[in-house]
Amino acid sequence: MSVVTLTVNGQEVAVPAGTSLMGAIKAAGASVPALCHLEGLTPVGACRLCLVEQEGTGRLFPACTTEASEGMAIATHTPELQAYRRMAVELFFAEGNHVCAFCVANGACELQNVATEVGMDHSRYPYRYPQRQVDASHPQFTIDHHRCILCTRCVRVCDEIEGAHVWDVASRGGSCSIIAGLDQPWGEVEACTSCGKCVEVCPTGAIVRREDTTAEKRPHRNWPELLRSAREQHVWLNQ
Repeated sequence: MSVVTLTVNGQEVAVPAGTSLMGAIKAAGASVPALCHLEGLTPVGACRLCLVEQEGTGRLFPACTTEASEGMAIATHTPELQAYRRMAVELFFAEGNHVCAFCVANGACELQNVATEVGMDHSRYPYRYPQRQVDASHPQFTIDHHRCILCTRCVRVCDEIEGAHVWDVASRGGSCSIIAGLDQPWGEVEACTSCGKCVEVCPTGAIVRREDTTAEKRPHRNWPELLRSAREQHVWLNQ
């Protein structure tokens, strides 16, 4: 196995060739925030919170989708990166309707956690208060598009792990949204197996179980990694 050596915040670390910068950062004992990234799912670099800087160049790279290379020197928490991440999180809150006190994911929300991590106490940008849909047509689950941040975790877990491909992304720009089936009510999509994986990986309170009320959602976000590992290695927890 070939190995590449790089530095993360001045600390030298060696990782197997093909490892992402996210993996190298983890190997160095550091971390960067992320909302779209989840172990077990294909990285897409959508949320841009994991951007890191190549020291001495000012170049930024998404850590989840960039492969570590020999001699690379990256910084994960420069003042510019911290300011950028706070701005990005503020825009997430301004773009949707995220009222934590009335959310089923309150206290178990990754967007809420990242806001705390970057030191956000308010948004400097005007709230858009979008008029979106709440789809409660499924007998077990509900999707509230007001709280969706378009991380596409639901799309990837349904496609890559469950193999149902119920979810997809429609339109562009400010009209971009997650759709079920051919833009149908979720409950009418025959491909849905009601497995609930989309609920488990959703980082906010956008996709929830119908019986959950305020602050009751407690997802299991390590499931995709466990399921993918089990399928690839043919090793299951009950064996």
